[in-house]
Amino acid sequence: MALLPTTSARPRALALWLLCVAGLVFAMVIVGGITRLTESGLSITEWKPITGALPPLNEADWQAELEKYRSTQEYQQINKGMSLDAFKFIYFWEWVHRLLGRLIGIAFAVPLAWFAARRAIPPGYAPRLVALLLLGGLQGAIGWWMVTSGLSERTDVSHIRLAVHLLTALFILAGLVWTALDLLHLHRDPAARRARLTPLAASVAGILLIQLLFGAWVAGLNAGQVASTWPSMNGHFVPQGISWDGIGTFVNDPFLTHFVHRWWAWVAVVALVILARHARTAGNHPASIAIHSAFGIQILLGIATVMTGVAIWLAVLHQAVGALVVATTAWGAHAIGAGRSA
Repeated sequence: MALLPTTSARPRALALWLLCVAGLVFAMVIVGGITRLTESGLSITEWKPITGALPPLNEADWQAELEKYRSTQEYQQINKGMSLDAFKFIYFWEWVHRLLGRLIGIAFAVPLAWFAARRAIPPGYAPRLVALLLLGGLQGAIGWWMVTSGLSERTDVSHIRLAVHLLTALFILAGLVWTALDLLHLHRDPAARRARLTPLAASVAGILLIQLLFGAWVAGLNAGQVASTWPSMNGHFVPQGISWDGIGTFVNDPFLTHFVHRWWAWVAVVALVILARHARTAGNHPASIAIHSAFGIQILLGIATVMTGVAIWLAVLHQAVGALVVATTAWGAHAIGAGRSA
């Protein structure tokens, strides 16, 4: 898509549009969490970006979809004999997840084309917006790549591919928030420069990335269910049951991934507190408050999720607030990178 030279930039309108898309991505993360927790992700065994937008419309179509699902190892080893009504439930969540992905694509691509045609995109922003569009398209492909890992020999999707899928969604969310904030600054001050990613912000982002990565692995390995006590894990600080097998243990062992996710969280908290204080020093008190609120709620939800044996509604809230932690971190990082703090 050729983006025409800017003659009437509308940074505020662009920012509001990007924040709306960010809201849709946030909803997508929530629905994705429900899809994972209800074991719904393998219910649709084909990837049809256009025709797949419609669900089965009659009994024969439903039976055909159920028959395809019966060929998966998940059905044969776990859900054998599943009723059509039960299948419709898991199909619904995967269908909504994919439909929301299509909606996000339209909500981004169509306004982008409109803004481009109106020459409303400020100089220097077109490449970033196109990159976000392409990243969204890649995310759809990553989603299908993830699903294919569970359609042959496995009874679920690869937790490694699940992590790639989730982290890409959160990176897109952070990119949308960051770009919207840049545009809002430009709206207030036409001479404003785009914020830079400071070494401090990059370090905090790296620490948070590790926490999110292990969180995704915990979800993919169902590792949250290996212990329902806190702060100990079944009466031990370092859990028993770890199958030590080199570096792969950190990736594949549910006891160790749960342990690391549980305690690296406090490293992330320290990093986020430092980021929030720098955001406050930079003059952005709301960002500081938002960061503290997000990680505080997230810690409490994580503990509650463990102690309830991974109650679905708490686990979904935990994933949702995790996305808010990412968004508020992007806000704080932007604050200290906008030239108001050393």
